Amino acid sequence: MSHVAHRCAGISILALLTTVASASPKIDLNRIAPVAANEPIPVADFFRPPLLSQPELNAAGDHFVALVDMGDDHTAMMVCELASGHASIIRGSGDKDVDWVEWLDDTHVLSNVLADKIYADGLYVTDIAHPDDTHLVESHSAVSLVGVPVANPMHPLVWIYRNAYDDGKDMGVVEINPNKWLGRMRDSSPGSVQGSEARDETDLFGTRASIARTFPAPKTGGVVTDYLPDKNGDLAFAIAAEDGTFTLFEFSEGSWSPCPVNLDKIEVIGAGNQPHELVVIAPGEPGKPRPVQLLDASTGKLGAVLIQDKGFDVSGSVIYRHPVSRRVVGLRYNRVMRSSSWFDDNYGQVQKMLATKFPGEVVQIMGSDRKENRFFVLTYSDRQPPQYHELDLAAKSIALVKSASPWIDAARMRPMSVVKIPTRDGHQIDAYVTMPAPLPGGAKPPLVVLPHGGPWARDVWGFDGEVQFLASRGYAVLQPNYRGSIGTTWMFPDSDSWAFRKMHDDVTDSVKALVKSGLVDPHRIAIMGTSFGGYLAMCGATFEPDLYRCAITIAGVFDWAQVMREKKSHEFEFAAYGIFRRNLGNPANNPQEFDRISPLRHVDQVKIPIFVAHGKDDEVAEVTESKALLSELDRRHVVHEKMLFSGEGHGLSYATHQADLYAHIEAFLARNLAATP
Repeated sequence: MSHVAHRCAGISILALLTTVASASPKIDLNRIAPVAANEPIPVADFFRPPLLSQPELNAAGDHFVALVDMGDDHTAMMVCELASGHASIIRGSGDKDVDWVEWLDDTHVLSNVLADKIYADGLYVTDIAHPDDTHLVESHSAVSLVGVPVANPMHPLVWIYRNAYDDGKDMGVVEINPNKWLGRMRDSSPGSVQGSEARDETDLFGTRASIARTFPAPKTGGVVTDYLPDKNGDLAFAIAAEDGTFTLFEFSEGSWSPCPVNLDKIEVIGAGNQPHELVVIAPGEPGKPRPVQLLDASTGKLGAVLIQDKGFDVSGSVIYRHPVSRRVVGLRYNRVMRSSSWFDDNYGQVQKMLATKFPGEVVQIMGSDRKENRFFVLTYSDRQPPQYHELDLAAKSIALVKSASPWIDAARMRPMSVVKIPTRDGHQIDAYVTMPAPLPGGAKPPLVVLPHGGPWARDVWGFDGEVQFLASRGYAVLQPNYRGSIGTTWMFPDSDSWAFRKMHDDVTDSVKALVKSGLVDPHRIAIMGTSFGGYLAMCGATFEPDLYRCAITIAGVFDWAQVMREKKSHEFEFAAYGIFRRNLGNPANNPQEFDRISPLRHVDQVKIPIFVAHGKDDEVAEVTESKALLSELDRRHVVHEKMLFSGEGHGLSYATHQADLYAHIEAFLARNLAATP
């Protein structure tokens, strides 16, 4: 890691972010301003990495840390002193990116670095008073931060879930001391220790920091899927899966105990305010969304209701804690748009003030100093990409820190509308419709259907680069939140969360409802999706052969029996196989159902052109899925195109690859959705 000093006086960091030229002739990552209003917006502008993301104040309120784009498709860490505007940039060498950052105390930052945007490089600690003193404390293992203990913040808790130095084994949670070094600096590549040199904790955990403490793993025949801290950042809970069934464990006095909590019915959000206490999404009454409640994990008894939304399960929730007491003061969650609910009147008043300041936008309080005077605030809309602001309550001022994507001209973006879609079994789901600029002569635009991935995710109202790219090219865009999407599960039977063909039916019903509205050309419809959305795109091409003119699948899956065979080879490392086996069943015992939900087995029904894209290093949806589809398309003589990307995982991380992919998609759509003479 290296660092360069800059100034961010006036909260302007344009010069800072435009010092490195792009290596690709296709993308000008140095241009900050939007292109002229009479010029087409370049494809890459919709998929460029943001100039600034993940800004976080330290508790003293005198510095913030953030990720910044360096103009060469790589992300560095910036630490900025607010009073002076002095900024330090800490970046990795070569093809390395800072992935996330976290304050440990007022002067030290923990950062996670990736190599080639996929592989773990290591954890680093930076002393902001001495940025040159950025040193490696963990090397090459896949890790996640569990907690930063309030009582000892310089001893963060880290879960090493795939160890680079011991055959990829899960090494559990460790407490590291980045201030105490063990031995000499070793070569950073795994397996580099040579000769008869004794293995010690440094080698075992792939770290150069001392291991201040190790924690036992819960005794389970399955796989740990998560560790959770209490409100003070100390290790408190774990969740493990065995044969697809989840169990909650609580850590106390050095050992784990299973909790009498049915995780089939209860979704854990995070720790509450008291010992043993959790904030959870509880079982709801029939026909009503599930409430957010407190839960005593030691007894399984539910407590006070915190939120009861009228139309949505409050899933996808993030707890907001008081900066000093660490009590729960609010919750951010997804409904039609990202929303905030406050249990503290002071925060509620700040939220109301900000809503008045930014009408028509989503406004999120991201964090504050310990005095609750200086806040960082995120705002965005359907047409405006994220912008970050500093709110100073004492000075009664709010200042723009940075627009994440200043090359986007909000005036040229298209509004996103929310519509309700009836399902064939009597429910209503929400969907988003983005219409392009009016076409000459009042012609109806072609439609691109864009089902989200997951499926246990959802689209929300707000700026979406992919949607705006399509709208800028003259396409209407439909984003249906089919059953299984976050917030909808209360409306449907539990089994519908795995009812893949019913999800496909919801997408089909959404398309037909929009066609019936008369807003789009019924003869020029495409379907496109990524991951599970790519699966749904192929379902549309296969099971609705007369509805679409073409389909695009990115990182999709197409044969669920094959997916289960792939997951089974890792069943002792990851929980996916057991979960799939429990909810989808055994392919050998129910081949008809697996045949019914697997579009790969019905390619003979496909009558439209197919575009297939995939990253060759995808570990979520393996590239063998797309290769099998391509072989079947060849065998059936179905017109198709393909783009398989080396060095990419699940989805595309490199801006050059994104621009290349969507330029080809633009041409593919133009050929196949052209108006009939």
